[in-house]
Formats: sequence, C-alpha cells, structure tokens
Amino acid sequence: MIYTELFEAPPWDRREIMRYGRIGESEEMLSLMEECIREAQPVLSYRVCYVRAGIERGESLRLSMIETGSHTLSKALSDCDEAIIFAATAGAGIDRLISRYGRISPAKALVFQAIGAERIESLCDAFCVKMSDELRADNKTLKTRVSPGYGDIPLAMQRDIFALLDCPRKIGLTLNDSLMMSPGKSVTAIAGITPGCREYKKSSCADCTAKECPYRGSYGTQRISKT
Repeated sequence: MIYTELFEAPPWDRREIMRYGRIGESEEMLSLMEECIREAQPVLSYRVCYVRAGIERGESLRLSMIETGSHTLSKALSDCDEAIIFAATAGAGIDRLISRYGRISPAKALVFQAIGAERIESLCDAFCVKMSDELRADNKTLKTRVSPGYGDIPLAMQRDIFALLDCPRKIGLTLNDSLMMSPGKSVTAIAGITPGCREYKKSSCADCTAKECPYRGSYGTQRISKT
C-alpha cells in the first residue's frame, strides 16, 4: 500500500541555507536571506509518499519491485529485513521563484536555490523522525536514508521508485527521460528498518563518501539558527 503524508513546515535551519548557498554572514546577505525566506514561505508545500517493503536476498538484493547490485545499498540494508522507500517534494513554487529571479536577480535566485535545498532535506528529516518514532513502538529502528546517485546506487533506480510509488498521482512529482525530477527540490530515498530500539541518526556530511564536496564546510558543524 502506498501512503501519503502532508507535513507542516519543518523548523528552518538558516545555517544550512547559508551552507548550501555559500552565503557569508554580512548584514546585507543575512537581510537578503530573511527577505527570501519570507517570500518563499507561502509557496512551499511538503508532501511525501512511501511504502514499507520487505527485503529479499538471493544473488542480489531485492526490495519489492526494485532490484539492485549496489554495494552501497546492500551495506545500508545489511542488517535489515524491511525498508521504507519514499519520495518527498517541497513543491513547484520554489522552482518558479528560482526561475523568475534567475532573470532579474541572480543573488536572490542563489538564495532561493539554497532555501529549496534546505527545505527538502528538512522535510526528509521530519519524515524519517516521524517514521522512527512509530517504529520505536515495535522495538525497531529506522536507519539513515540513502538515495539514487549516492555511492554506487544507480541514478536509474529513480524509474523503479517512481513506478513503485506512483509519484505523479500521489504527490505531483514527475521524472523525465534524463532522470531529472520536477519539482526540482525533491528527493527519493530508501531507509532500512532494523530490529532493536535505537535513536534515529540523521544524515550528515560526515557520513557521505563525497569527501571533496564543496558543501562540506564549517557551516555543517555550526547549526546556530533553527527556528
């Protein structure tokens, strides 16, 4: 069964917006960020669709309709017999702001890009925390999520996830032939379910294998503003 969830706006993490946008802490840039947040708030939406799938192990790992030879995914699900497969989107409104200001104010377009990145990650965190709380009642733990394109997980797995979740109908999320999602500020991911009751660990830059990623900066460890 495919489930859908509509979330309230997760808490804003301004430090993450600054990190994604490589925004300095000048008074001018902080003021611009606040202006963009106010403009973005009314057009953002927070939707998730998901399934809870069993895991089969044979010659390769198989989750529901999804089969992969990915070492990264096999490692992420090594001690799991179930997983949550989900898609999340922050809606098309932020895409329209990015497009509009890309023509008239590149600085604002950059900030809106960063806001969209922070919003979709915060939505994924909110969803995973909610699932973790529900699983804890059954003495189970949700592991850190991984997504197509991470490690050796093929980006083409997007097609399988979209087919499984019926994303266009459930949350208005589409995938084109180049495997680009629309709205752009969207994520698909898989999170394993393991026996035992432990605290859910959110994704972080420290867990990522992309050691040279430009986003791995000091901002990632100084989450100073979350309101």
